[in-house]
Amino acid sequence: MPRIAVASLWEESNSFSPLKTTVETFASYYLLRGEAILTGYGEARTEVPGFLDVLADAGAEPVPLLAAYAAAGGTVTRETFETLVGEIEDRLRAAGPVDGLLLALHGALVVEGQPDGDGEIIERMRRILPAGTPIGVSLDLHGHLTPLMLQPDTFLIGYRNYPHTDIYETGVRTARLMMEVVGGRPMPAMGLAKRPLLVSPTCARTTDGPLLPVVAAARRMEETGAVIHAALFPVQPWIDVPDLGFGVLVCAETRAAAEDAAERLAGMAWERRGDFFPELTELDEAIRIGLESEGMTLVSDAGDAPTGGSAADSAAVLKALLANKADAAPRLSYLTLCDPPGAQAAIAAGEGASITVSVGHVFSVSDGSPVAITGKVVSVSDGRYIVGDGGMHGLEMSMGPTVVLAIGSIRLLIRTQPSMEWDKALYTSQGLALEDAALVFVKSPSHFRASFGPAASRILVANTPGPTAPDMRRIPFTRVTRPLYPLDQI
Repeated sequence: MPRIAVASLWEESNSFSPLKTTVETFASYYLLRGEAILTGYGEARTEVPGFLDVLADAGAEPVPLLAAYAAAGGTVTRETFETLVGEIEDRLRAAGPVDGLLLALHGALVVEGQPDGDGEIIERMRRILPAGTPIGVSLDLHGHLTPLMLQPDTFLIGYRNYPHTDIYETGVRTARLMMEVVGGRPMPAMGLAKRPLLVSPTCARTTDGPLLPVVAAARRMEETGAVIHAALFPVQPWIDVPDLGFGVLVCAETRAAAEDAAERLAGMAWERRGDFFPELTELDEAIRIGLESEGMTLVSDAGDAPTGGSAADSAAVLKALLANKADAAPRLSYLTLCDPPGAQAAIAAGEGASITVSVGHVFSVSDGSPVAITGKVVSVSDGRYIVGDGGMHGLEMSMGPTVVLAIGSIRLLIRTQPSMEWDKALYTSQGLALEDAALVFVKSPSHFRASFGPAASRILVANTPGPTAPDMRRIPFTRVTRPLYPLDQI
């Protein structure tokens, strides 16, 4: 019976986030050790459960090491990185001989003093395992690809879809290839190609838009058997690291075939670089459209997206709603804000109470100022809900202690943790039905479309400020390699 080690250290960094990512940050999402990995995911359809299901079907023995998840946030502290990676190393050494290692990583984990945390993880695992022992790595489509990741006897498989509706399936693909290699298939070769191109996540969808022809070409390569896997990486654009850019990873039978296919796909993206500028709507105009139109208008507060690493505490949308008198509108407007002191003040006041409190910019103090509001506490909860739609279906999410405050016709959801805003249960779990609103704001550049989109009459991307600004030209890069499009006209 093959023994396959399983580990995950998953975080998407943002160099411009005011937050640091620590062990406590990982623990606030999940931090599973040893045997707890086998049951700790519950019904969640993410990469590690995909690994485990394939291993079970193949009659292989999983050797669970450590699984840590911190979604997106600021740079990971070196102490945190050493603590968690060191524990994976210790557990791998203690496991005895294994036939392979499956790793679930993001691909854009930045550590203090190390711009390529994922590459370091792979390299350190490679040092421990004997030569010839395969390592299979799953990566998010927004990974920052580097030569360091291409370690010997290592293959890497990326998400195909954005919005990310194939997370579990990527784990399955990675584990199936691992079992084929363990069963005697020759180790596949990897090809990497990159271009100096930043693509705003608001227009990097694989379902529609300018990336679609490149996606279709990648799928054709797989379907014809020219390659084993072809993955596009429009990259997490809010990391300030050298060699940032659009990447392609191809897994094929030979290195020449992999590199040729990767170069062709990267070239296709580069030829279309002028098409990747996002369609943005100014915030006041988005609010006007929502308040004056029939149906629900869904608006991306793209500049303050926690899944891109923001603190989710910008008051820009709230200030604009108040300035445009949305509090006096005949229909409701929904928005969220991460503000632990504000939430605690409302919780202390209790449901039904009227309170006056200043909210916003608890963490991002250099990006704006708090706004004083008076509202009624509509509800108080523990902020927990189950993701119900595509992507991380079945995963339990926590916003921390959460309140809904009514400011006239505005419903402000105030939470204590900057959790992701992918799934409509963010609102519906707090009693806020989407069909009751004229305007629904979501702090997400694109993934929200999979869950919220079907309820919307129209979808707008607001040109909001913050550490995940959708216009790449607004990001204050200092370390990226130049020239870099669209920062530079090349």
